[in-house]
Amino acid sequence: KGGEFYTPTSIVKLIVEIIEPFHGRIFDPACGSGGMFVQSARFVREHKANAMEAISIYGQERVAETVRLAKMNLAVHGLAGDIRQGNTYYEDLHNSVGKFDFVMANPPFNVGRVDKERLKDDLRFPFGMPRVDNANYLWIQNFYSTLNDTGRAGFVMANSASDARTSELEICKQLIQAKAVDVMVAIGSNFFYTVTLPCTLWFLDNGKRGTECEDTVLFIDARHIYRQLDRAHRDFTPEQIEFLANIVRLYRGEEPENLHDSAEMLEEKFPDGQYQDVPGLCKVAILAEIEVQGWSLNPGRYVGVAAREEDDFDFFERLEELNEELEVLNSEARELEERIAENVVVLMKAK
Repeated sequence: KGGEFYTPTSIVKLIVEIIEPFHGRIFDPACGSGGMFVQSARFVREHKANAMEAISIYGQERVAETVRLAKMNLAVHGLAGDIRQGNTYYEDLHNSVGKFDFVMANPPFNVGRVDKERLKDDLRFPFGMPRVDNANYLWIQNFYSTLNDTGRAGFVMANSASDARTSELEICKQLIQAKAVDVMVAIGSNFFYTVTLPCTLWFLDNGKRGTECEDTVLFIDARHIYRQLDRAHRDFTPEQIEFLANIVRLYRGEEPENLHDSAEMLEEKFPDGQYQDVPGLCKVAILAEIEVQGWSLNPGRYVGVAAREEDDFDFFERLEELNEELEVLNSEARELEERIAENVVVLMKAK
């Protein structure tokens, strides 16, 4: 169905905007058709730099056909990269530990039956093996371990990983205490073409150690930000992507961008041009707060809900209207039930 190599473009663009891969080595150990690399190159070009000179591309993919597709995708966009075929769980074809400036990926979610005995001494998994039959925290450790001292990672992950339990919780706790987790973004449902489930974007940053952000994590709830394409599909507009990335830039003390006319959205939520917690949208939590929440990285636990304006209506009048509407709907439902029953009787007689 294409799910093994296609990540929605707007999701990729958001990841790229947040990790800002201006230069250096970029790695995707589950690279699919190479969409992450193409968007990285576009980001570099958009910021007036030569992508071929600025970035070096490295990828790994299990499926041979998809490897060929990735190489073709890079060639079509005037790029070149070292894309190799191999099973990332068991093969580290790029000797990746501590090597890369940026890691981007959309790994397969909730994969079972990985042979952990083959991995227990692998340096890519510094926090140990999860005991559950689920590879999510193998991927997360893989991404973390491949970063150099200032490296950033952005990747898509199943929501369940944000609220880890048992052995996965212990790994998550170690990752947070290593002060590597930088930003967590909750994404709503219907962004992917092959699954409708929501997901979470994780962002790691080794370079934040020693900065004001060292002991904090930024949580963003973007589940209510989207453009409805059709009944079953959503995406982000360029303005929305830039707005979400600008929240992160304000958090980091960087200047926001306005290449896609997001200034009005940003000013509405951050009128002083400085980062502030916005209920229902974003919250900066210190590590002590995260510990109180059981080391959860679920943005919904932190950002709360947006304050609602008082509705200008008479409560009892509105209640009567709703009650009348409910009675009408119940009456229609009873009529439909009767018609269905009659039709069933007719069908049974005809049989």
